[in-house]
Amino acid sequence: MRGKIEAEFADLGEQSLKNIARPLRVYRVGSSSVARQPITAPAALPLPDKPSIAVLPFANLSGDPEQEYFADGMVEEIITALSRIRWLFVIARNSSFTYKGQSVDVKQVGRELGVRYILEGSVRKAGGRVRITSQLIDAITGAHLWADRFDGLLEDVFELQDKVALSVAGVIEPTLRQSEIERARRKRPDSLDAYDLYLRALPYTGAAMPEDADKALPLLGKAIELEPDFAAAHAMIAWCHEARYLRGGMQEETRNAALRHARQAIAEGGDDAAALAIAGFVIAVCGRDFETALSALDRSVALSSSSALALSFAAAVRAWNGDDAIAVEQGNRALRLSPFHPWLYMPYMGLAYAHFAACRFEEAIAAASLASQSNPRFTPPLILHAAALGCLGRSEDAKPVIQRLLELQPGFTVATAILSARYVNSEKIAALANALRRAGLPEG
Repeated sequence: MRGKIEAEFADLGEQSLKNIARPLRVYRVGSSSVARQPITAPAALPLPDKPSIAVLPFANLSGDPEQEYFADGMVEEIITALSRIRWLFVIARNSSFTYKGQSVDVKQVGRELGVRYILEGSVRKAGGRVRITSQLIDAITGAHLWADRFDGLLEDVFELQDKVALSVAGVIEPTLRQSEIERARRKRPDSLDAYDLYLRALPYTGAAMPEDADKALPLLGKAIELEPDFAAAHAMIAWCHEARYLRGGMQEETRNAALRHARQAIAEGGDDAAALAIAGFVIAVCGRDFETALSALDRSVALSSSSALALSFAAAVRAWNGDDAIAVEQGNRALRLSPFHPWLYMPYMGLAYAHFAACRFEEAIAAASLASQSNPRFTPPLILHAAALGCLGRSEDAKPVIQRLLELQPGFTVATAILSARYVNSEKIAALANALRRAGLPEG
């Protein structure tokens, strides 16, 4: 072919190729006119209008070619799990795997793929064990946002693969959300769009108390003015009204607003796991419609089995509905998936409700205490903590818990507790009320 076509041939020597027994001589072919031109870097792709991530092929550090398939399969599982997070733009496998076997500059990869975040990692086999490491990097700044490692037996590689994929997805969701919140805070106020307004509201929603909800609602209201079908914003508005209703006077108009926005979140967010979970929880609290609530929560968990938030809300509602065993299983799964989630108090609340209903009062105290540590201003854990102590006859231990409850929610009484309790079984509500009386809560 040399001299017969307009092309240049560069002899790359003999190369060992996968699945071919003997080495082959390899040539690089290029146009002679192009070959003499200076090489220019590809133009940077614009970033999408939502958080974006590429999962690069994990490096196989074990020297065992068989682990290559395991590493590739695990990356595919992570991509699949992340793709279920509706607010996240995830680069497809075919694009991210073009970097396989290369030493990459994450900033360059970010520019070439048009993403803000890069997940990379490695797999190493030693003896009968496998170690997997992964790290999340901001491709714009090069900053490391999160890193972890996972160890397991080689014979359990597929179970380990699933565990890593779910754990990484579960941790990345809140990590990226926090990173995006910080980014939105740095923007000029006149540059905000609906999503930025939503992000700015999120720090005020975590405490789930009325005074914080009042700060979040104006921002969320502007977000749905700009984007009326923004399911996540409607869900968060519902969540804020739920806090204002249940812990702010139980006004009927507040309850109606919570239900209206929760229903709209379900209507607009059929494929948004977080929106469905929050909306389902609000409908259980404010509407006592457990059939609709559990339908939304089950859809949420099915859409994103790695969502700690979905599992946390599902655990609480299952506990109220009398499904104690399922509630405990879902609460524990949420904790395993995302042990540092900013709303960590929610799975502990699900566990506390379930343990109290099952008369496991020591376990209820432990879960409620951990919920309070995660969110010190949230009052429901204090209610359950005091009630469990009352059931155990430990009224002296309950006094400081009751005192803290009344500091945060003045005027709270046994009568208020009966109105706000969400157990379907009326006997559980009566047991809660009697326990709070024994703990020293005023009757009302």
